[in-house]
Amino acid sequence: MITSTRPRKGGKNIESQKIKNMKSIFLSIVAIMLLSNYSNAQTKKSDKEMKVLVTYFSATGTTKAVAEKLSKIMNADIYEIKPDVPYTSADLDWHDKESRSTIEMQDKNSRPAIADKNAKIEHYDIIYIGFPIWWHLAPTIINTFLESYDFSGKTIILFATSGSSGFGKTVENLKGSCSPKTIIKEGKVFSARSTEADIETWAKSMND
Repeated sequence: MITSTRPRKGGKNIESQKIKNMKSIFLSIVAIMLLSNYSNAQTKKSDKEMKVLVTYFSATGTTKAVAEKLSKIMNADIYEIKPDVPYTSADLDWHDKESRSTIEMQDKNSRPAIADKNAKIEHYDIIYIGFPIWWHLAPTIINTFLESYDFSGKTIILFATSGSSGFGKTVENLKGSCSPKTIIKEGKVFSARSTEADIETWAKSMND
């Protein structure tokens, strides 16, 4: 008796279909990965594409000097937070319990008026905010500034100037003046002796 060894009908077609299915699945996975990477590239801005603004309040000129150096390093626009009523030397006398700055810092609800609201925050992604440290905190005029704009979705990076004080509870104190959707980062406290190289080293570290 001769037994037939002829392949079953449809055997080759089944194997061919399996190969086609595997290729289809593989191509689908590759397509999904490519689309995902493209989407991320489109939605996530690079550091170079992020628009940066350096803002500052300076009572004696020390913070202004740091802000101008930072603006130059970051190739960023700069905006001065000006009080509606400028501070005098007497206003800044922290030894005097009746001085303007002492009274403002003792009142958590104090909101010194600012001269204008022309910062155009809506045009920027990252906003540096600089100020002198008063009583281990940001001056309350910074709260005024924050409450004057919508910082939703923005990243705020703080920098300050002081002879010896640190940030203390500055970030905690300022969060209440911003939208919950605002990211606030504690940066660095500089002194009057800080060099452009010091500021540049710090600025680069904040972008890592």
